[in-house]
Amino acid sequence: MKFVTAIIKPYKLSDVREALTAIGVNGVTVTEVKGFGRQKGHTEIYRGAEYVVEFLPKVKIEAAIPDELLTPAIEAIKKAANTGHIGDGKVFVFDLEQVMRIRTGETGPEAI
Repeated sequence: MKFVTAIIKPYKLSDVREALTAIGVNGVTVTEVKGFGRQKGHTEIYRGAEYVVEFLPKVKIEAAIPDELLTPAIEAIKKAANTGHIGDGKVFVFDLEQVMRIRTGETGPEAI
């Protein structure tokens, strides 16, 4: 099992969720986050005053993925979140040693 974390643009969230659901990923956790990468923020003008937005709004998606769905899940995220512009995001993959469903006590892939 793997733990996949993707940081994407907020308006691409529904596209990514639909793509993951279509390949059989049953559950994800979504968190609104802020950050910057190569974009390093931008400047905006509000009521005539210019200010720097250093941390841009992003969405973090986390999901426990069975090994057989890992490559399709990464491809689904990549395709659904891609705009071709800087700031599209990143996908991180971690080994997942154990998972347990609290309600039933199931462990391993059955708990996903």
